[in-house]
Amino acid sequence: MEPDAPRQNLAIRAYRELKHDIIRGRYAPGQKLLMSRLKDYYGVSTGPLREALSQLVADHLVVAISQRGYRVAAMSLAELNDIYDARAQLEGLILRLAIERGNDDWEASVVAAAHRLAKVTDISSPDDVLDGWDQRHKAFHTAIASGCNSPHLLQMRDTLFNQVERYRHLWLQETVMSVQALEQKRQEHAGLVEVILARDAARASALMRDHLMTPVPIITRVLQARSID
Repeated sequence: MEPDAPRQNLAIRAYRELKHDIIRGRYAPGQKLLMSRLKDYYGVSTGPLREALSQLVADHLVVAISQRGYRVAAMSLAELNDIYDARAQLEGLILRLAIERGNDDWEASVVAAAHRLAKVTDISSPDDVLDGWDQRHKAFHTAIASGCNSPHLLQMRDTLFNQVERYRHLWLQETVMSVQALEQKRQEHAGLVEVILARDAARASALMRDHLMTPVPIITRVLQARSID
């Protein structure tokens, strides 16, 4: 097993870096990914790179073209709406179960994550706000979901999140540096915490679905401006 470890580590690093760059728009939807250029840019050999690309195919971020390599997966309004709806519905179910099953420690973890998220603007460098807010936002929603105590549901959640990340990043670019947008999200998160602590499963589930669907109109405008339909 030892000889395989360095290659596995290289594949993991290549996967993470290439995924990050696809999500951040370094590679356009539909763009061909040339192995020679990827090898030079990421500093890995063909084997680890193919492993990384295979994982990105599983994540629906890359498409394998028979005998002709790989392309970045296309984006569309239909996919945007389907993924966001599926995610909102699943998160609503997971939150309902979390309220039924979560204990006091779960409540405390949600409150702590919400507090950290609300203070994200205290980050010293404005350039770090996007990454900092996104990381704390993910941590907040992960803390909420953890209470469902269902590894299979959480795995499904991770799969949908991987598929939605490219679209989410478009929304983050449009909103996360806006004081007004951040304040709106802060209020939405505070409202979620309030109903979670009240153990109001029906209201919390509905609020979660509404909360997760709010980026869709903004992302739709961005895609239409780029002539993506």
